[in-house]
Amino acid sequence: MPVTGHNAALTPTCLAVADVVAVLRSVGSRHISEEAVKADIAAGAPTNPDGTINLPMYVAWLAREAEHARA
Repeated sequence: MPVTGHNAALTPTCLAVADVVAVLRSVGSRHISEEAVKADIAAGAPTNPDGTINLPMYVAWLAREAEHARA
């Protein structure tokens, strides 16, 4: 299970949903929420076997989904 909190070290390949939201908000996302990430997971976004999220894989999945929506 990932470590969360102000002094926690984040590993981009193993993040809890709340940490994904925090990281994406810190780089400018205004619309990300825990509910949105959970909905993405339900829609097929990749997760690690322990339920954590590999941030680069998740962002790549989001980009593919956006491209599919534009097509």
